[in-house]
Amino acid sequence: MAVKDYLRERFFPHLWCPGCGHGEVLGGLVRAIEQLGLSKNELVMVSGIGCSSRITGYVDFHTMHTIHGRALAFATGVKLSRPELKLIVPMGDGDALAIGGNHFIHAARRNVDMTALVMNNRIYGMTGGQFSPLSGTDISATTAPYRTIDKSFDVVELARAAGATFVARSTTYHSQQMTDVIEKAITHKGFSVVEVLTQCPTYFGRKNKIGDAPEMIKWFKDHTTTIGSKAKQEDPDLVERGIFVQKEGPEYCEEYQKIVDRAMGGRK
Repeated sequence: MAVKDYLRERFFPHLWCPGCGHGEVLGGLVRAIEQLGLSKNELVMVSGIGCSSRITGYVDFHTMHTIHGRALAFATGVKLSRPELKLIVPMGDGDALAIGGNHFIHAARRNVDMTALVMNNRIYGMTGGQFSPLSGTDISATTAPYRTIDKSFDVVELARAAGATFVARSTTYHSQQMTDVIEKAITHKGFSVVEVLTQCPTYFGRKNKIGDAPEMIKWFKDHTTTIGSKAKQEDPDLVERGIFVQKEGPEYCEEYQKIVDRAMGGRK
C-alpha cells in the first residue's frame, strides 16, 4: 500500500498548530509502517489525551482514543486479548511521564510487546503551555512565570532502568533516522520506547524565546549527535540519538499465556 492508504484523508488538514513537529512524527511513523508492508488490520494505535493523541484520528487502522496517561494500560489489555496484533502507543511528554509515569515504568518492567512513541516537546501544548516532567530547569511556562526549578527525566535512562528491551531517540530534524528507529521498534518483540524530540513553537518556543519552528528544528541539528560520537566527547552537553538498547527478554503476554495454559490444564 502507499503511505496515503494508511491515512484518513477526510480528517485533513490536521488540527496541529503551524510548525508543530507532531505532523513530522506522523509522517515518519506512516512511512515506517509502509516500508514494513503491514496490513491495516494487524495494527492498533492507542492514545491518551494531548496534542500527540490527535494522531489516532489521522491513521486509518484500528484506533482507541482513551484517557490521559492511561494509554499503555488500555494497550496492555488489547495485547493480552489479541496478542497477534501490533500495538503502537503515541504519547506526549506529560501524558507518558507525569500522570502516565507509573504505567510507563511497569509496561517496561513487564516487557509488554508494544511500541511506546514519546513525542517530547517539553511542554503541555493542548492544555495551555504548562511545564512537564521533561521541560527541565530554567524554563518559562504558563505554570512557571518565574521559570522552572524541576530537573527533567531522561527518557532513555528511565526506560532502560525500568527494563525496556528496545530504547531509541531521534528528532524531527533527523527524519530518516526517526523512520528507521520506529520501524525497528515496531518489529522488535518486547516493550519498545522511541523518544522523538519535537518542536512546539506556539508555547515552548515562543515563551522561551527560542524562535519559530525552523529555528527550533535547527536546534535539534546543532545540539544532538549520534551515540558515542567524537562530538559528544568534545561537548558532553550534546544529546545523543540512536538505538541505546536492543535485546531479547521474556515477553509478558506469552508468559501470562503459560499461566493460563497451566490453569486450564489443572497443573500447579
